[in-house]
Amino acid sequence: MLRHLTIRNFATVNTLDMKFSAGMTAITGETGAGKSIILGALGFTLGDRADKTIVRPGTSKAEICAEFDTSQIDAAQLWLSARDLLAEDDPNLCLLRRVVGSDGRSRAFINGSNVNLTNLKELGELLINIHSQHEHQSLLHKATHQQLLDDFGVDRDLRSRLSSVWKQWRKNHQKLSELGKTSKGNAAQAEFLSFQLSELDALAIVEGEFSALEAEFRTLNNAEDILGRSHSALVELGEAEEGNIANRLNTISSTLQDLPEKTREILSVLSLLENAQIQIEEAVRELRNFISDFQADPERLQEVNRRLEVLHDVSRKHKIVPDELPRLMAELRAQLDSLENCEEKQAQLETNDHLQREKFTQLASEQSRQRKFAAKKLEKLINARLVTLGMPHASLQVHLSQTNGDDPLRQGLETVEFLVSTNPGQPAQSLIRIASGGELSRISLAIQVITAQTSQTPSLVFDEVDVGIGGGVARVVGELLRKLGERTQILCVTHEAQVASQSQHHYVVAKHSTTDSVQTSIQQLDSKDRVRELARMLGGEDCSAESLAHAQQMLTGTDA
Repeated sequence: MLRHLTIRNFATVNTLDMKFSAGMTAITGETGAGKSIILGALGFTLGDRADKTIVRPGTSKAEICAEFDTSQIDAAQLWLSARDLLAEDDPNLCLLRRVVGSDGRSRAFINGSNVNLTNLKELGELLINIHSQHEHQSLLHKATHQQLLDDFGVDRDLRSRLSSVWKQWRKNHQKLSELGKTSKGNAAQAEFLSFQLSELDALAIVEGEFSALEAEFRTLNNAEDILGRSHSALVELGEAEEGNIANRLNTISSTLQDLPEKTREILSVLSLLENAQIQIEEAVRELRNFISDFQADPERLQEVNRRLEVLHDVSRKHKIVPDELPRLMAELRAQLDSLENCEEKQAQLETNDHLQREKFTQLASEQSRQRKFAAKKLEKLINARLVTLGMPHASLQVHLSQTNGDDPLRQGLETVEFLVSTNPGQPAQSLIRIASGGELSRISLAIQVITAQTSQTPSLVFDEVDVGIGGGVARVVGELLRKLGERTQILCVTHEAQVASQSQHHYVVAKHSTTDSVQTSIQQLDSKDRVRELARMLGGEDCSAESLAHAQQMLTGTDA
């Protein structure tokens, strides 16, 4: 329920603060006083788009705050909780705030947290619903008719499940379609990949082979130099008849060992020489073994060289370095496996398509059953209401037309359209064909009042939906809104005294002009002031005794 609305520097409003209660609240005032500005500000907090023209001239920004009590709105509390936007001090409080600067830039907040307009609109739809005379235009569209019928009589959980299944089917169908488009080229691509892989597989390339072959080639290609240098090193280390390093180290070590007294430093040197002798002996053994085992094989050199040339050639063909050939083979094999699995994927997608179509048809059939039942009930209620609104010969039909085509459609198995006959014997036809604006206004009001009774939204706003009616019909409208206010909060902007007299709460909007500015103000009326305002609405500014008496009688009749 809307509890409080604060408006700052919005259009002709300087500052307005309004407190709201349960039941029906009427907002009245002279034409042009700014009644619609108040609802425009409320719509602004609910996510309507705005520009810098709404900022009051001479100010830097406009700001509107709307405070709601969500204690009875489970959907809103779940929405807030899911996004971590519940108010910390009071989880039942929901504060919407919108600010727009003189440059046209706006910001939106929910319980102090910055949000985008999509968030604001989603939450706003759970908190309040605004019915305006401009909805006459939206009633001319079939999509509106379907929404009204479904809100009136189709289970919300069913609609949610149907929407989910339809989205799953569409996603699967898109994948199936894309796979079908690419499958034509898959055969040729698979054949080319198979050719490439067969060529590479024939080479039996292994990981690290190229680097190992390069090292082996360098060794074989320098075999004579390697053997010559190795033999020279072996001679110098230990095989020369005189002066080899091993003998020289042994002589030096013996000399130091014969010293009569060995200092700490001499002992250290002897230890180092001993280690050096061991290392030299190990080096000699290693060199002997290497020279003994080394094979200077010209045929192997040619074989290695040919293999390297083959690897170089195939790597140039694929525009990579030879070391990357194993990785290329793995990638080509993965691509080929993916293409070869296309048939399997397509079969799975086709199975999914079949199952999702069956599930959609099952849910959509139940939706159709509920729509047909709801359509009859809605027709009966609206037609009864049209009688009370002075259209006894009017008849509304909720027409369901079977959709064509084999693919599931978002709206289900049928389209919905409201058809109306306004005179006896006249065939029912589309609302857009109704010439009389007054008739359309009353038909729209009947539809809105009936469908509002099944709305899950706890606050409903009616903005001048009584345009074009008067007298006894206006009183009926007021009585309808008052009765509706027994189960939900009603805010009603009206020019009709018969409607305003039915409200439990009454505000009057006024415009005040000075030489350099215009300001809109609002005042909550007590019983005495209500009589004068109703009298003004009945007879103009110069309230006669008769209009005052009539106004008092209207209020007395409603026990206001």
